Amino acid sequence: MSAVRIGNCSGFYGDRLSALREQLDGGELDVITGDYLAELTMLILGKDTMRDPELGYARTFLRQLEESLGTAVERGVRIVTNAGGLNPAGMAAKVRELASGLGLDVAVAHVEGDDLRGSGLYDDALTANAYLGGFGIAAALAGGADVVVTGRVTDASVVVGPAIAHHGWTPADHDQLAGAVVAGHVIECGTQATGGNFSGFRRLFRDGRPMGRPLGFPIAEINADGSSIITKHAETGGAVTLDTVTAQLLYEIQSTRYLNPDVTTRLDSIRLREISRDRIEIAGVTGAPPPRRLKVAVNTLGGFRNACEFVLTGLDIEAKADWVRGQLEPHLRAAEVSWSLAGPHGLDAETEEGASVLLRCTVKDPRRIRWARRSPVRWSSWRWPPTPASR
Repeated sequence: MSAVRIGNCSGFYGDRLSALREQLDGGELDVITGDYLAELTMLILGKDTMRDPELGYARTFLRQLEESLGTAVERGVRIVTNAGGLNPAGMAAKVRELASGLGLDVAVAHVEGDDLRGSGLYDDALTANAYLGGFGIAAALAGGADVVVTGRVTDASVVVGPAIAHHGWTPADHDQLAGAVVAGHVIECGTQATGGNFSGFRRLFRDGRPMGRPLGFPIAEINADGSSIITKHAETGGAVTLDTVTAQLLYEIQSTRYLNPDVTTRLDSIRLREISRDRIEIAGVTGAPPPRRLKVAVNTLGGFRNACEFVLTGLDIEAKADWVRGQLEPHLRAAEVSWSLAGPHGLDAETEEGASVLLRCTVKDPRRIRWARRSPVRWSSWRWPPTPASR
């Protein structure tokens, strides 16, 4: 069976809006995936539902889809995304509404079961979500879905699911699933695999690659045995090299056993090989049965936070910072107050900006404390040393 060609178009909520269109226009693909969720994102979506229970999904995905869904349908490219967040059914309904408005006949499915807020285990949680695997996605695709919307699956699952559906793997195909998990891990985080997460990025441009071109989003060509080729569309920016893929492989990894809902992946079995320019093979990956329990991410409301910044310029920065703190702190009633200086600054800077640092004050409290619109700090000048008039 031929490889399934899967491209990514998002690594986080707020990633490049044009990426879905760029992946469709850049060359042939079977599936386009988008990862929109992080632990912080779930908190943001949870706060959205406090304002409107009908929300809870990544709304930017709909903006991307509006200009690209027709092209995807015309070319037979299927779309899999976790943009459903806390409300995959609501997002699926919005996709159907969008398709109808565009005059398109689109089969939309959603995967749920990750939301544990009603389980009685996390009564005080704003969000509580188990990380699901790829077999629900695969079932939806096998059922004919053109667009699959999920809640909180693992980042790699949006890639593993289409590979399962294409190759017909079963839960016992541990090595194949492990290979797909590695491919998914490499491409799910936006352009990190094409140079965005590579500390040696300057080496990428020594062979004449243009620095001004936006980084291309990655693609995984996944074979029936679980091996894959990581690549990108021709003429897009960045690069796919042994180094960029290795850097992304090590991202968010704690040990040689990478636990996923579908398989435990042995990262020490991975073998990388450069096939040609911008084509890196991942092979030899082995897997074992998945853990018996799933990871669960829980967000709770911890209170309120506010911050303000002061620009300090010139000499005696530390003394000026102490002066500001001394004037402001008696007026703060928050449970937690923290200060930080963002520097360093130049002692003989050529510009005022170069001689400046930011002093940031952050306050946190379980209560909603209303800050006065007028600052309690009174300044008559920024002269140093302070005169009686400026204290």
